[in-house]
Amino acid sequence: MAEETQAFWIKAPGRGEVRVEPLPAPAAGEVVVRTLYSGISRGTEALVFQGRVPVSEYGRMRAPFQAGEFPAPIKYGYASVGMVERGPRELENRCVFVLHPHQTRYVVPASSVYVVPDAVPPGRAVLAANLETAINGLWDAGPQIGDRIAIVGAGTVGCLVAWLAGRIPGCDVELVDVNPHRAAIARAVGVRFARPDTVSEGADVVIHSSGSPAGLELALRVAGFEATVAELSWYGDQAVSIALGEAFHTRRLTLRSSQVGSVAQSQRARWDTRRRMQLALALLADPALDVLITGETDFEALPRVMAELAARPGDTLCHRIRYL
Repeated sequence: MAEETQAFWIKAPGRGEVRVEPLPAPAAGEVVVRTLYSGISRGTEALVFQGRVPVSEYGRMRAPFQAGEFPAPIKYGYASVGMVERGPRELENRCVFVLHPHQTRYVVPASSVYVVPDAVPPGRAVLAANLETAINGLWDAGPQIGDRIAIVGAGTVGCLVAWLAGRIPGCDVELVDVNPHRAAIARAVGVRFARPDTVSEGADVVIHSSGSPAGLELALRVAGFEATVAELSWYGDQAVSIALGEAFHTRRLTLRSSQVGSVAQSQRARWDTRRRMQLALALLADPALDVLITGETDFEALPRVMAELAARPGDTLCHRIRYL
């Protein structure tokens, strides 16, 4: 009898469902993974769930093991942690991270799994994809020892950027958000917190990750002379208007996009995506990062949970899905 699995699908913009699918038999060089946890990358997955991926980005926005096509029906996601049930001997019974959609069991090439270090609990490893994005964004921003660094937007990626930046010697790091509850998160990751009306100006480096045009406007305002503003937000199909008059030219600012699909130019000669992901997983050994996981529900509730997070995220950072 053929084996089965359950997978979360977006059947139409704003509507999800769990589907039963056949589980293919693994071929040589493939592994069967039984999922323990997956994470919702809320910013991107909310846009995908709402059908807000621009037609021009359908190809570039494909997840590694996506099924279906934008806008729907589609199986999407990229933060899965599980145990290898079958596969090469060196991987069997190992905990692995895979850039796979939300699904109870799946078959993938052995080359696509990343062994989770023993020092990293499986439940925390769901942060790996977001931390990889934060690493790449900080590489693109190019901070130096002793810089004043502002991170505008305290979502999961912004908090992870702040945590990384706060470990650069001599740097004064400020995490900025409209939500005052993020002050506790800033303290937990070891940086200062500011609201938009209390933020310091004259930053050497600014990283913007709020996903809002108002946040980008603030990022440009607080940047110092000849500073770089690294844009980590992705707006989907939303048009963004920003003021490139006023002091943008007189302060000779640099606005630089950052996207995790390509390794930052500063590192590209020596790093590939596999090395970058292995770094992200190793860094997750710090228990301070558990503060970024703000909720957990069972897989069966995912259609309801995804709709709620897309419409009313509240104080959610990373929401974790638990598989029985």
